[in-house]
Amino acid sequence: MSKVAIVGGGMAGLAAAFYLNREAIEKNHPLKIALFESEQRLGGKVLTVKSGPYRLEAGPDAFVRYKPWFYQLIKDLGLAEKVVGTTPAKPAAFIFKGGKGYPLPEGLNVVIPSRFGPLLTTRLLSVTGKLRAAMDIFLPRGTAADEPFGAFIERRLGKEVWRNLAAPLTGGIYGGDPYELSTMAAFPMLKDLEQKHRSLILGSLQTMRKRRGSREGGSLFASLQEGLGSVIEAILRTTSLVEWRTGAAVERVENNNGRWYLFGPWGAERFDALILALPAWAAAELLRPLDPDLATPLSQIPYGDTATVTMLFARESFPHIKGHGILIAAGEGSSARGFTWLSQKWSGRAPVDKLLARAYFSGPEAGLDDSSLLAAAYADLQHVVGPTPEPEQSWVYRWRAGMPQYTLGHLDRIGQLQESLVRWPGLQLIGSAYRGVGLPEVVRDGKAAAERIADYLRNPL
Repeated sequence: MSKVAIVGGGMAGLAAAFYLNREAIEKNHPLKIALFESEQRLGGKVLTVKSGPYRLEAGPDAFVRYKPWFYQLIKDLGLAEKVVGTTPAKPAAFIFKGGKGYPLPEGLNVVIPSRFGPLLTTRLLSVTGKLRAAMDIFLPRGTAADEPFGAFIERRLGKEVWRNLAAPLTGGIYGGDPYELSTMAAFPMLKDLEQKHRSLILGSLQTMRKRRGSREGGSLFASLQEGLGSVIEAILRTTSLVEWRTGAAVERVENNNGRWYLFGPWGAERFDALILALPAWAAAELLRPLDPDLATPLSQIPYGDTATVTMLFARESFPHIKGHGILIAAGEGSSARGFTWLSQKWSGRAPVDKLLARAYFSGPEAGLDDSSLLAAAYADLQHVVGPTPEPEQSWVYRWRAGMPQYTLGHLDRIGQLQESLVRWPGLQLIGSAYRGVGLPEVVRDGKAAAERIADYLRNPL
């Protein structure tokens, strides 16, 4: 019987465990799987908190339907009937700029306007800013070389589009300094638009038209009735071949004649294959004694802190708000990146007379202590919506070094990793550090790793 170790119980590791378990059952392949997680809880940043009548998300609160991998996992788990879309709202999202909230222009392709009407009428851009953005239609194609994402957007669409649209949108996804993101690593589809269509706007118009015709019905963003934590619970129920070892840190790994040996306070054990579903810096620490050339690019992937603060208010005493949330434009002096009105975005998350408002932090601000984070969230909330009573209850969740930063050179680092991994055919590295930070991407990573490991075990070198 073959034995596989998965180290890391976040969404990537759980996806790998689920699909490896299914592969073994369907192919009648004798297999033992052990997943090691140093914490007592599985799921990583996917955490649905149930507190009395309230249900909130400590990490991500939604997935996008047009990226199929997470949605497919939900279907594979038999949870498709539990999928819910966001509540109807138009406009659904706002950007706070100059003391006011302005609707996010409709028809954005990631951060690129794909419809002329919303671009012309939005009040997020001045007349000069709109004219500068429209110049994208006439500008020549740039080089295929990578560049900072902020420089890419400013070159094509101007500084106002960057500051008032692209920066708050991408900062909410990646955290840190969105200007320094690698365009080729974080948004390769936009670089591809420029190369194929020359104009981002014209290319986005064609892309969004095709996407509207092919997207499965329902809202763009979705969750589950009981929250995203339902996915974690379903994986634990349906993986009969997996031994879940929580509170089991792996302190050292060795390889001898193609076999992997794991060591920790719990003892030592031998495995035929190893999947590391850890942050890159943690994987680097484990692998450095074994292969410094593999550990070096892992250690060069920077990380930032993130945190969420959810506050509970009586709806009748809270200022009138619209939509599902509001992002904060660059230069507004806010510590929070933005706010989500959780109980207004999703039905059933709080009684109708209550409101859950969640602030998102990243970068240095996310490193504040709990009381300082709550104070910053409350101060920024009042700045955005006006005077509010103090929250009746609050929940603070932080993810230290939890968000990888895809800075310039990221694709080169991934290339170096791939070259080094050739020396270790029974090893897989998966997670948000490599090929995408979202839930769909890490599930895709986990499933692909499971398939490669299953193939390796059937046909060892």
